[in-house]
Amino acid sequence: MQPQQQQPTDTTPEVKPVESTDDWQQPAAPAVSDAALTEQTDSQPLTDDADQYVEASDDDATSPAQEGEEELVRWQAAEHVHREKNGLWYIIFALVILAFVAVAIFLIRSWTFAILVPVMAAALVIYVRRPPAIIDYTLSRKGLHANDKLYSFDTFKEFGLVHDDDENSILLVPRKRFQPGVTVYFPEEVGEVVVDMMAARLPMHEIRLDPIDRLLRRLRI
Repeated sequence: MQPQQQQPTDTTPEVKPVESTDDWQQPAAPAVSDAALTEQTDSQPLTDDADQYVEASDDDATSPAQEGEEELVRWQAAEHVHREKNGLWYIIFALVILAFVAVAIFLIRSWTFAILVPVMAAALVIYVRRPPAIIDYTLSRKGLHANDKLYSFDTFKEFGLVHDDDENSILLVPRKRFQPGVTVYFPEEVGEVVVDMMAARLPMHEIRLDPIDRLLRRLRI
């Protein structure tokens, strides 16, 4: 008899099939007690602090432009006094222009000046017929604002009052010799305040118009 052979033993470990990922569940978060949640909410009031910070910033913020450009007085006025011209004014004006042309041709013998005189006369007629523009004036600590242009007090040495018919104006005298002065008209209701503000920054003197200005006013230009 042959000895009975033993069957080999299978030592390979048994492999179990992997479960589907759909059946996997994330571990539940640890439960937080109501007392701990209430304590955390009370210790971090983020919403209220943020609102208070925004409100404080809006109230306390002031731009540098507002600090340096504090408006003292504001008013509106015409850039010059408009005077109506009748027919006699135009006749006299035409005679004066013809006289200048005759002088240029027969005495000076300058055809250039003879042509220039009528051109200047036409430009002057267009100017006097144009209605004056309305200017927004603002008197601040830096100077006088006329619309978007600033006349600094440092560029003037004095000022004076000028009464023109029923209109009141201020003439600012520049420091530079050949720089033209600045005439500013103002209504009567703000006149006292404007003069006081000007006098606090510039010396006030009596203004006497030169012969050319007096002639232009007599000609209603």
